Amino acid sequence: MRIQKFGHSCLSVTDGATSVLIDPGSFSTGFDELTSLTAILVTHVHDDHVDADRTAALVRNNPGVLVYAEQAAAAKLTAVGVEATVVGPGESFDAGIPISTFGGEHAIIHADLPCFGNVGFLVGGRLFHPGDSLQVPDAEVEILAVPVMAPWMAMKEAIDFERAVAPKTSIPIHDALLSTKVMYYTRLAQMGPEGLRWLDLDDGEPVDL
Repeated sequence: MRIQKFGHSCLSVTDGATSVLIDPGSFSTGFDELTSLTAILVTHVHDDHVDADRTAALVRNNPGVLVYAEQAAAAKLTAVGVEATVVGPGESFDAGIPISTFGGEHAIIHADLPCFGNVGFLVGGRLFHPGDSLQVPDAEVEILAVPVMAPWMAMKEAIDFERAVAPKTSIPIHDALLSTKVMYYTRLAQMGPEGLRWLDLDDGEPVDL
């Protein structure tokens, strides 16, 4: 499994002939030129996780690509001409690689703000991308894409989430808002589960796991 980061929360996963892109959002760069994509997965509707216009262009450049998205995100994509299959938590499907879904709700930003849907994706039974949620999936996770900074979370919650999921490897995501990453990354790397491998991926540089 080859994993490549395109900034913030956008990851690509390549396994054999299958290539899946997760959360091509407005804070991410470099994914626009991808070709031969098998599927695009979108966890929720927020712009930093799905840039609708750029995703529509990506779909045009990848004929036959399948798009799976949380309900509001699917509606957002439909509005720009992208056909997306709505997925919710508790589903399993094949996108060239097995995908299972978890979660259901975006983490609370504030009680006065509306709630949003959110779907976490377990890709190939190995990599879990939670979107904007720290809900622990009911599944064994080898590789965790762990959010590190957001208006809806604190570092202590990220540490507890990482410990609860107990992956062998963590890859930091949701980090575009950080002015300095060292303090956050060091804490999560040091305070995660015993034996954790912490992989700070350079944007655009793939790693084989």
